[in-house]
Amino acid sequence: MSGPDFLPQEVTPLALSELQERIKAGVESACPAKCWVQAEIASISTKANGHCYLDLVEHEGGSVLARAKAVIWGSRYRLLLPFLREALGGGLQVGMQVLARVQVSYSGIYSLTLVIDEIQPEFTLGAAELERRRTLEKLEKEGLLDAQQALSLPDLPYALAVVSAATAAGYGDFVRHLEGNAYGFVFGVELFEATMQGEAAPGSISDALQRVETSGKHFDAVLLLRGGGSAGDLSCFDDYGLCLAIATCPIPVFTAIGHERDHHIADRVAFRAVKTPTALSDEFIEAFAAEDERLLAMQSQLRLSALSRLSLEEQRVRALEERLSASNPMNVLERGYSLVTDARGVVLKRAEGIAEGDEIDVIFRDGRLKCIVDRKI
Repeated sequence: MSGPDFLPQEVTPLALSELQERIKAGVESACPAKCWVQAEIASISTKANGHCYLDLVEHEGGSVLARAKAVIWGSRYRLLLPFLREALGGGLQVGMQVLARVQVSYSGIYSLTLVIDEIQPEFTLGAAELERRRTLEKLEKEGLLDAQQALSLPDLPYALAVVSAATAAGYGDFVRHLEGNAYGFVFGVELFEATMQGEAAPGSISDALQRVETSGKHFDAVLLLRGGGSAGDLSCFDDYGLCLAIATCPIPVFTAIGHERDHHIADRVAFRAVKTPTALSDEFIEAFAAEDERLLAMQSQLRLSALSRLSLEEQRVRALEERLSASNPMNVLERGYSLVTDARGVVLKRAEGIAEGDEIDVIFRDGRLKCIVDRKI
């Protein structure tokens, strides 16, 4: 059983709308003026009407301390966006820390909303971005930004050292795609495990690179595989110590640590940066496929060259045979001619030198006659 009959007589229930109005009055009276709020963007979306909706959060360690919905109305967002793009090198993105001026608004239907009308880009760049820029400047001064480009990669890189977490989806995708290639190419892949996100990642990856270098084994390339993640997860790839380890590695280092939108200092100092682990496996497969095609083309060219040379030699043999056949005396006799030789077997080409009474041989196709010269005419 339920209903008003069970309420104390002195209690008067509130309508939901009335309760919401009281909350609205209390909230908006507590924050009557605009105020500046510091938070991280957890999600962002722009609607067809031009309004920009955001989820703002505050973290402490791995826990969320606060979360609120926010909006930049279309009329204001159209003015802010070009300014933010120029100042930040792009628009607002998930993971950004923002300092925003807000007006607290409460609705009985939409609950609490922070209406943003101003954002400070200097704060949004933040300590992480400033540190990132300092790292780039330091590596450039040390001449290490392009150090990996001085290394050479074999035409057929076979021995691959992979630095990744063993259970990472990106590593699994890479191995499956590489081993399952349509050509049946076989590669030598060895995993050097490392933590690929968080505060421990730079040291762990640097240690893995050191283990590759001191393993005593030959490797054609080192592959750093991560396969994407949030901005916070991937920030470790801007660490100076890690980027220094990559830049000074004596083996070409490939990175495949983020999605297309992500680009880190580790990508900048690496020998080559590829979007995803699967795309990286394609690079090695295609290198072998290109060599396979080159060898097949060379084989075809050698075969054609050999056939052409053989045909030429056959023509020369036939010409020689024809010459030998044409110069064979027996072939002359076949045409009805005869040969005359003296007693010594020397062919007589003229009557001069032959005297009456000399013995000569007359050779026909079907035999020979021994004759005595009766007289010369």
